[in-house]
Amino acid sequence: MAIMITGASIMDGAMLMVAANETCPQPQTREHLMALEIAGIENIVIVQNKIDLVTRERALESHAEITSFLKGTIADGAPIIPVSAHHDVNLDILIDAIEKTIPTPDRSSDKRSIMHVARSFDINRPGTRPTKLRGGVIGGSIVEGTFDLGDEIIIGPGRKIEQGNKTHWEPIEATVSSMQGGGLNLDTMHAGGLCGMATMLDPSITTSDNLSGQVVARKGDLPEIRTSMNVSVKLMETMVAGEGEAPEKIHPLRNNEMLMVNVATATSVGVTRNAEKSRATLELRLPICADPGQRVSLSRRVGTRWRLIGYGTIE
Repeated sequence: MAIMITGASIMDGAMLMVAANETCPQPQTREHLMALEIAGIENIVIVQNKIDLVTRERALESHAEITSFLKGTIADGAPIIPVSAHHDVNLDILIDAIEKTIPTPDRSSDKRSIMHVARSFDINRPGTRPTKLRGGVIGGSIVEGTFDLGDEIIIGPGRKIEQGNKTHWEPIEATVSSMQGGGLNLDTMHAGGLCGMATMLDPSITTSDNLSGQVVARKGDLPEIRTSMNVSVKLMETMVAGEGEAPEKIHPLRNNEMLMVNVATATSVGVTRNAEKSRATLELRLPICADPGQRVSLSRRVGTRWRLIGYGTIE
């Protein structure tokens, strides 16, 4: 769930898939809708697939199940498009619904340039001679503004610096040496979609997704680096239950409780302080870059697993 919310956090809209030959909702459908609610994605199209495998009566019954399931949720009133992907039935109508329901955001007025890092890697083969080494590569999604070839960027929170008994985090500065998106070499990259950015960084910094979860920005645009944050909290009533499990009620946050925190592509662990019914302070083990108003998903350790319990909004 946490990984799914991480991915959903950089989307502008979503299609929720429901199979007409199965009863609705399936446990996974509940999870997906919950992820959309937590990520705050309101532009949703419901896809009622596999209508070629059922009778007309069952298709109508399935439509009624979907409508009932969505009532009172973030997807209440979303268009429900019956399709057969196998036979290409109604795909033109689905595309039309996507165009109307999930408009492309107008990002022309963006004042900052921000990219969430999902991947980072070293593209040099083992044994490459020092004179032929190429800089580290960063992959992710631009959510605000544009980046150009040659831009001076800053990556935060950056790297951990230890001096005696004290530690602090220092943002990393770099220069964009090349960019790729959709398999093409680009001079400029805009918000929307996944892209890659080559830098002149030492590849040991970017190897093995070392920078995953960090934020890339033009100099001066980096969001605040937070080692603690105040959040207004909204907990779900019950945890999402797997097959054969009874729903487990979620109790309020307690002081000194350890929670897993996801913000965009960043994952950290936070210890609760000053926990109240609808707000808490989280002291983070790993710092994050985030703006006020951003949503964070909260997961609690239950047995050997982290279970999603709700979300918070950074104050």
